[in-house]
Amino acid sequence: MKPFFFIISFILSNASMAQTILNGTVTDVKGLPIPGANIYLSGTYDGSTTNEQGAFLFKTTETGTQTLVISFMSFETFTMAADVIHMKNLKVILHENVNTLDAVVLSAGTFQAGDQSKLNVLKPMDIVTTASALGDFVGALQTLPGTTTVAEDGRLFVRGGDAEETQIFIDGIRVFAPYTPTTNNTPTRGRFSPFLFDGITFSTGGYSAEFGQALSSVLLLNTVDEPDQNKTDIGMMSLGASVGNTQKWYKSSLSVNASYVNLAPYNAVFSSRNKWEKPFETVSGEAVFRKKTDSGLFKLYGAFDATQFELTQEDINYSNGVHFKLNNKNFYLNGSYEAELNATWSYFAGTSFTYATNNLDIIDSAIASVEKSMHTKLKFKNRISNHFKLYFGAEYFSTKFTENYKNRSLNAVDYGHNDDLAATFAEADIFLSKKIAFKTGLRTEYSPLFNDFTVAPRLALAYKTTGHSQLSLAYGHFYQNPGNNVLKFNQKLKSQHAAHYILNYQYNCNKTLFRAEAYYKDYAQLVKYDTDVASFNSVFNNGGFGFAKGIDFFWRDNKSFKNLDYWISYSLLDTERDYQNYPKAAQPNYANTHNLSVVGKYWINNWRSQVGFSYAMASGRTFTNPNKPGFLNDKTKIYNNLSVNWAYLISPQKILYASVNNVLGLKNTHGYHYANTPDAQGHFNRRALQPAADQFFFVGFFWTISADKKSNQLDNL
Repeated sequence: MKPFFFIISFILSNASMAQTILNGTVTDVKGLPIPGANIYLSGTYDGSTTNEQGAFLFKTTETGTQTLVISFMSFETFTMAADVIHMKNLKVILHENVNTLDAVVLSAGTFQAGDQSKLNVLKPMDIVTTASALGDFVGALQTLPGTTTVAEDGRLFVRGGDAEETQIFIDGIRVFAPYTPTTNNTPTRGRFSPFLFDGITFSTGGYSAEFGQALSSVLLLNTVDEPDQNKTDIGMMSLGASVGNTQKWYKSSLSVNASYVNLAPYNAVFSSRNKWEKPFETVSGEAVFRKKTDSGLFKLYGAFDATQFELTQEDINYSNGVHFKLNNKNFYLNGSYEAELNATWSYFAGTSFTYATNNLDIIDSAIASVEKSMHTKLKFKNRISNHFKLYFGAEYFSTKFTENYKNRSLNAVDYGHNDDLAATFAEADIFLSKKIAFKTGLRTEYSPLFNDFTVAPRLALAYKTTGHSQLSLAYGHFYQNPGNNVLKFNQKLKSQHAAHYILNYQYNCNKTLFRAEAYYKDYAQLVKYDTDVASFNSVFNNGGFGFAKGIDFFWRDNKSFKNLDYWISYSLLDTERDYQNYPKAAQPNYANTHNLSVVGKYWINNWRSQVGFSYAMASGRTFTNPNKPGFLNDKTKIYNNLSVNWAYLISPQKILYASVNNVLGLKNTHGYHYANTPDAQGHFNRRALQPAADQFFFVGFFWTISADKKSNQLDNL
C-alpha cells in the first residue's frame, strides 16, 4: 500500500506544480508595438517584458482568477482580472496617459499661480514680491497681459471691461465685497492677506461654466489645504503692524492673521495733496480652520475689517474743497466641504455670507448702506476615466441691499432691492489623447427679479503642436445682472451679455514661457441711463452695446541669467462701448490702447538680498474736454511708473524690507476735472487729477518663529 500512496502523492504534487503559459501582444492605439512594457500577475513574482514586436510570454503556477497588470511609461496602466487559463493570445492596446506633465493643458484665457498646476505663469511668491504691488495680490495681477492700468482705482479692469465685470471667489464661493473702501483718485486694495492662499487662477475670459455673473473675468483664490508646521509671523511696518499664527494638529489646523494700518505717522512725514482730518485707519482679521475626515476636507474661512477716514480734497468747483468722510465694516464667512463618495465620484458643497455696512458723508449729503449677500453651491464630479471627467451642479445667489440718502435740502429717502438668482451648470473634460482635449459646458440662470432665463454655452479646445507648445481656442456666452448702483433705483431690466472668442498659443520649455492670445468680445444689453450718474430720476434701459478686441503677449524667463527671474507683458486693446450716460459709442475713459509691464527679481548671494523692480507704461486714456467739440474727445499723457524693492535677510527668519513706488517721482495724470461753467472768455478751466502723493515709501521688519528655524516671510513680501 505504501508504494500506491507514494504514487498518488507524486501525481497530486506534480498536478499542483503544473504551469500555465500566458502570452500576447501590446500595442498603442495606432497598432504600433510597445517594446519594454512591464507585465506581471499582481501579488506574484511571475511576469515578463515585451520584445521589439510588442510580444510577451511567461509561465505561472498560479491558478484560478488572477489580475494581470501591464504598464509602460506615459501610458495608462492596463489591468485584467480573469482565470489564468483565459490569458492566452491577448491583444492589449495601451492608451496614452493624459495626466503626464507633457500632456495638453486647457488654458486659453487662464493664468495660474500655484504649486499644483502643470503650467504656472506666476508662482505664489510672485503675487506679493512684485515691487509695484505693495503686498496686494490684485496689484501683482495687474502686471499680467489683458489688464488695464487704472492707477487711481486699484481694481482689476480686464480686456475692455470695467471693474464690476470681474468677480472674485474664495474656494469656489463668491466674494461680494472684495476691496477695501476708498475715496476719489485713491487706489483701493484687496481685503485679503496673500499668505492664506496657495493657489490663484486668473481667467481673463472664456472661463468655466461653473462660474457666472461676470462679463469679463474671474479670479479664483484657494486657501491652503494643509500647513506644513506650527509657526508665528510678526510684521512691523511704517504703516502699522501684523501678526499671524498657525497651529497644526493630527487631522486639523488653524491659521489666524490680524493687522492694523494707520496712515497718520506716514502723512506726518510725507506731504499729501489731500487735507487729512482723520487719516486712513483699518483693523482687520482673518482665520482659516481645516479639518480632515476619512474621505474629505472641511474648511471654514472668516474675515472682518473696519475702516474709517475723513479728508478734504481739492475741487475746481468748490473753493473750500470737497469734504469726504467714510466708515465701513465688512464681515465675510466662507465654509466648504469636499469629499470622495467612491473611487470615481466626489462632491463639493459650500456657502458664503457677506454683511457690509458703509456710512458716507460727502459735502452736505449722508449716505448709509447695508448689503447682505449669500452664495450656496453644490457640485459633483465623476472621473469616468482619465480621458473623460464630468462636472455638474447648482448654485444660488441672494443679495439684499438697502440705502438711506439725505441732505440739507431733501428729506431722507430709502432705496434698495432684493436680487436672487438660481443657476445650474454641467461641464465635461474630454482628453482624446495627450495632444488634443476639449472642455464643453452649459450654464443656465434664472433671475426672479427680471423674470429672465438665460442659457450660456461654453467651449474650449487645446491641441499640442509640439512637445513644448500648443494652440487653444475658447468660446462662451456670459451674463451678469446690473450692480447695486443701478438696481437700487430700477429693477425692470435684463441681464447684461457678453460673448468671448479667444485664440491662444503658448510655448513652455526649460524655465521659459511664451504666450500670445488674441480675443474678441461682443457686448449687448448693457445698462444705459439719461442722467450724469445713475439716480432716482434716471430713465434706464438695456440698449447699450460694445466690443473689445486685441492681442496679449507674455514672456517669462528665469533661465537665461543667473539669479534673475523676469517677465514682460504687453497688451494691445481696441474697444468702444455705448452704455451708462454715453451719447454715442466711444473708447471708455478707463481703457488704454497700449499696456506694457516689465517685472524683474534678482537674488544677490553676497548681500543675502532679493532686489526687484517693476515698470509699467500705459498709453493715454480718453476724457471729455468741453473746450473742444465731441465726447471723450481728448487723451491724457502716457503713464509711466518705475518701482523698486529690496528684501534683506538679517537671518534665515528675520527680513528687512523696503520699497519705493514711482521711484523717479514722475507726475502722472489720471485725467482732468473741469469747471461747471466757463470763464469770461468762454473757456472751461480745469484741474489735473493726480495721486495724493507722487511716490509711496514702505519699510517693514518681518520675523517668523517656526520649528524648522528656516521658514520666513520672503514669499509674502
